[in-house]
Amino acid sequence: MNYAISASPEFRVITGKQVAHVVNNNRRKVIDVIEDAYRRHFDRATVNPDSYFLKFPEAPSDRIIALPAHIQAKGESATAITGIKWISSFPGNLALGIPRASAVLILNDSATGYPTACMEASIISAARTAASAASMARLILGQRGTQAIRLSIVGAGLISRYVVDFLDACSIEIKGVRVYDLNNDYSSETVARLERCGLPDVSVSDCLEEAIRYGEIVLFATTAATPHVRSVDWFSHNPLVLHLSLRDLSPEVILSSYNIVDDIEHCMKAQTSLHLTESATGSRDFVTTSLPEMLSTGCSIPQDRPVIFSPFGMGILDLALGQHVLSASKDSFAPVENFFFDLARI
Repeated sequence: MNYAISASPEFRVITGKQVAHVVNNNRRKVIDVIEDAYRRHFDRATVNPDSYFLKFPEAPSDRIIALPAHIQAKGESATAITGIKWISSFPGNLALGIPRASAVLILNDSATGYPTACMEASIISAARTAASAASMARLILGQRGTQAIRLSIVGAGLISRYVVDFLDACSIEIKGVRVYDLNNDYSSETVARLERCGLPDVSVSDCLEEAIRYGEIVLFATTAATPHVRSVDWFSHNPLVLHLSLRDLSPEVILSSYNIVDDIEHCMKAQTSLHLTESATGSRDFVTTSLPEMLSTGCSIPQDRPVIFSPFGMGILDLALGQHVLSASKDSFAPVENFFFDLARI
């Protein structure tokens, strides 16, 4: 005897083009989604396990990372969000003319466990990272009483491009930009793009120190595997440092600053600058607070030191943004026919 099911599960595939349309159509909404996920994390309404790294002995610079996560339901009409991001980083792709990172995101039905959607997720990943950075900038600049800044970009690429767009979504005025990258072509291409976007006083910096000293916000979005910035004095102007690439700054720079994380347990691993600092000092006391705490409690940060934001990246952010994309585009994509097949139990 076959047992009929009441409703066949549905599965949708959402392309990068559709993801980009939803994300770029309302970046302010994306920031709201990310900030809400952080608040849910502060309320202990999330499950965010360690990221799982798949590495290759024959290609030690390559890796694929799994980020499973779960966000509990909130409110009578809300549903829980469950799923996983599977993101690869293959630096050799750059020589092939394609981006280093690629990713997919799987969302699961929290009641049945069935996957409900698969979407291109490199845009999801870049957007949630940039939204986190913009959220931190909004908070710190608000405390400092300014919304107009000079920006330094260290590492020209996809993430830095997204951060500039999301700073604009927060109504942060950029008065000038200095771009530094080991690849001069990347720097020049970034400058040209920013000029096309109408930003004033944009130029390439040939000197890393010069670039860092210029910015009231200093963005690190590199592929550095080990710290390469060791001079505390370069940050004597007390900028906000968006340390998105996590491994650029030496323990000396970390210890001279106020340090803000997304989640302290996640940041203290994988040889990040924070992890190296913990190993050198035997303590985590150098971490001041977290972005979830700042969003939830309104705690303020003094202005007498640099402020370094080092977000490891949390799967809950990918899921929250992925669910937003699915909800916004669900009616545009019919379910994949016969994706689930032979559902009879017996």
